[in-house]
Amino acid sequence: MRLSCQPERVAMPQMPTPRPFDPQRALRLAAQTFEIEAAALSALAARQGEGFPKAVQAMLECRGRVVVMGMGKSGHVGRKIAATLASTGTPAFFVHPGEASHGDLGMVTPSDVVLAISNSGESNELAAILPTMRRLGVVLVAMTGRADSTLAAHADIVVSCAVDQEACPLNLAPTASTTAQMALGDALAVALLDARGFREEDFARSHPGGALGRKLLVHVGDLMVSGDALPCVSPDTGCIAMMREMSGKGLGAAVVVDGARQVLGIFTDGDLRRQVERGADLRALTAAAVMHPLPRTIREDALAVDAAELMEAHRITSVLVVDALGALVGMLTIGHLLRAKVI
Repeated sequence: MRLSCQPERVAMPQMPTPRPFDPQRALRLAAQTFEIEAAALSALAARQGEGFPKAVQAMLECRGRVVVMGMGKSGHVGRKIAATLASTGTPAFFVHPGEASHGDLGMVTPSDVVLAISNSGESNELAAILPTMRRLGVVLVAMTGRADSTLAAHADIVVSCAVDQEACPLNLAPTASTTAQMALGDALAVALLDARGFREEDFARSHPGGALGRKLLVHVGDLMVSGDALPCVSPDTGCIAMMREMSGKGLGAAVVVDGARQVLGIFTDGDLRRQVERGADLRALTAAAVMHPLPRTIREDALAVDAAELMEAHRITSVLVVDALGALVGMLTIGHLLRAKVI
């Protein structure tokens, strides 16, 4: 008998036949999705009972971290919830239930609170580790759509994320249910940050690379030029020598100070331009004769964003930094603020 070397043909599954695209139908489905999910969120508030404040209190009193778990779409939502909690003052991280069965459960300690998310409450991967978590003694918070589920039965606290229907026309794909989970996670985070007295400054510390972090965490002293890099001259310095100092330091200005480094005035590129336009003989003038007296100053412990507002209000491109006694310690220019992305 001859054996065929040809590979056996496997029947491919039939793909659905696409209907002709109808833009109006797509818009109707979009509107329907929004309506269903908005209704699900509106109904979510009425579903919350004592479980929600108990969950907030458990997380507030947690001596460890909030460990968020979930499979599939609930897992994707769980990652976002963990990130939101962590950035708003509640230490949290995500553990994949499947990986938890193969060692990652070691990340969970008895002082933690576990937030387990499952719409059905019957996720096999979660169910497999529920007995172990109970033996650990962690506080288990279940976010589920079914109060009679396996997950709810094992939980210390149950928070309802139930929805009446999915936005999916087949009522199968997690759509409204994941929206409800996401909103419920945000609600927990908001309640927690309020209870902790979380402020803008605290948020900035968690987001040092963001715009808010730069505005609330960066100080004038972090960006200013100081020491030998400062273009300083005495009142009797000739204009030509002062311009050499300006050019050498490259800050577009020279600061006129006395022997105690008290600021007497400033001379800028703009001042030089105006002197030239007037036809002044700069070789015959001193720094004291051409300086702009009483320049704008700021302290080095001020926020850099305050320096930016000072420059904008007075239409200047640099500000002098002084100590408590008014002595010059630095200079900050608009270029420094731009490079630091404060503005």
